[in-house]
Parts: sequence; C-alpha cells; structure tokens
Amino acid sequence: MTPDQHFSRLVKSAMLGFALVFGYFLFADTAMPLTPQAMATRVVTKVTPQVSGKILAIGVANNQSVTKGELLFRIDPAPFELALEQAKLALEQARQDNAELDAALLAAEAEVKANTSIAAQKRSEAKRLNALFASHGVSQQLRDQADSDAASAHAQLLAAKARVDKLRVSRGSEGEGNLKLRQAGNMLAKAQLNLSYTRVRADQDGIVTNLQLEVGSFATQGQPLLALVSDKLDIIADFREKSLRNLAADSRALIAFDSEPGRLYPAGVISQDAGVSAGQFDANGRLASPVESDRWVRDAQRLRLHLQLEQELDHRLPAGARATVQLLPDNGVTRALAWAQIKAISLLHYIY
Repeated sequence: MTPDQHFSRLVKSAMLGFALVFGYFLFADTAMPLTPQAMATRVVTKVTPQVSGKILAIGVANNQSVTKGELLFRIDPAPFELALEQAKLALEQARQDNAELDAALLAAEAEVKANTSIAAQKRSEAKRLNALFASHGVSQQLRDQADSDAASAHAQLLAAKARVDKLRVSRGSEGEGNLKLRQAGNMLAKAQLNLSYTRVRADQDGIVTNLQLEVGSFATQGQPLLALVSDKLDIIADFREKSLRNLAADSRALIAFDSEPGRLYPAGVISQDAGVSAGQFDANGRLASPVESDRWVRDAQRLRLHLQLEQELDHRLPAGARATVQLLPDNGVTRALAWAQIKAISLLHYIY
C-alpha cells in the first residue's frame, strides 16, 4: 500500500468515525437525553426578626442542625413585657369606663322617668287652668305660667332622653362585643404577639448557616440574621428543549453527583417548570427589543425538570452540589445504552 493510499484510508476512517459519533450523538440526544447542567437544591429560609431589640441570647451555632420549633435566638423581652402590661391596663380601664357609663346610663334613665312624671303633671295642671280661665276662674297670668311650666318640663324631658341616647351610643353593645373592649383586646393580643416574637424559632428542620449574631447586638425588624437550609432535597436539571419532546409524566432517570463519581442514583421526574426567564416580559411601556444575532444556528433553549431520588442518601448533600442527569427510555436496549453513557461520564469525573 502506497503512502497516498494509506493516507486516503486514514481520512476515510476518520470521516466514518466522525459520522458514526455524530450520528450517535443525534440519536442519543433524542432517545436518551443527558445533561450535566444539574444540581441539588434545598429551600433556604432567611430568618428575620419580626420585632426590633437587643439580642439577649443565642441558642444555636453556625452549621448546626435544628428541628422545627427549636429556639434560635432571643431578643430582650423587657420593652415588650411593659407594652403587654400597658395593654392589660388599657383593657382594665376600658372595662372601668364601661362600668361608669352603665351607672351614668341608669341615672339618666331614672331622670327620664322623673321628668316624664313631672311633664305629665305640668300638662295636667296647664289643662285644668286653661279650663278655669275659659270660665273666668283664674287669671291669664296663672294660665300663662302653667303653660310655660308645662313647656319647660317637656323640654327637660327631651334633654334627659337625649342624654340617655348619647350615653347608650358611648357605651356601645353589651359584653365583650363592646367596641372599646374589642379595641383594648386587640391591643392586648398585639402586645402578646410581639412578646412571643422575642423568641425566634426554626420554622422547619434544617441547618443553620451564615449566622451573623452576637449577644448584645441589635436586631432590626425585617433584616435577615441567619439562613436556615431545609432538609428537603430537590434535584433540578436543565435539558435542551428538543430533548424533552418524548418526556412522559412518569419518566425515570439516573443521577450521578460530582462528589461521588461512578455511583448512580435512580430517580423520578416530578415536574417540569412552566417557563423560563427568557419567556417573561415586563409591561414597562417600552417598545419590544428583538434579539439581534448574526449566528446561523442559535443556542438551544433549556427547560428545567425537577427530580426526586428514589432512595435516601446516606450523607447530607449540600445545596448547590453539581450533578449529571440521564433520562431513561422505555426500550431495554436504549436503556442499557443510557446506563452505559452516564456510567462512563460519571467515571470521567475522577479525572476532572
């Protein structure tokens, strides 16, 4: 074989090898998609105080595991205890004010009864004197005085009734439904709630991290002081859009974590995100901004899947740990190829 023939055979072999590899990747991307763009995530809760005050005690350390309800830190309760006592006094004052209004209302109602009797007596006297005046039995002065007394008694009766109405409005409804009692009770409940906020507890099981606390420092309401990393693990994987056209709701997968190269974990697909940030537009009143590109082949869009491991890990995987995810086809042959594919890639993680 001449050198030219040998070179020609090498070129043909290389072209054939490239065509086979290219064809395999086209087939694999459709039949058994794989992505290295995956990671383990956990819900991270920012722990913020709901009241401001001086830090009195810290019950945890950085990177410590805690359970739901466990005390994280405590804020000086003294100002809130005083506010609670003030609210209790306000409630007691409201009850006392209502008692005084009840007594005043009883007195006003008694006054109405007395004025009613007096007004009736004066009207009777005026009627009798008017009859006597008609028969010239009394003077006009006496008749006019009787009419004036009757009118005055009626006016006093109306004033007494008005005072009763005013006191009833001020008193409001009876019992605990009274407006003043409800307002004072609301302030009392708020003071009790604020006092309970001085003990900051974990809302879920997890690990305390980024603890930025010292005894004596001042905690500001709404300002995060530590983060709580949840124990619940979520695996997210970003696949090219065209790779997911055959995705089923019950699709299975294999996951290889960078921290454990060569080891595969079975998993199931939980859900697919409804969209990505590239498909979200703000109604900001501006004109559209079309994407400008001179590339003939654009980058493929990636969509996000959420997966759940079928078995518990024997160790805690940190949030952000990188992984490789292989979707498993239903066909036995391609499933075996998919297993070999991710196994080979996971073993390569020993090298890089």
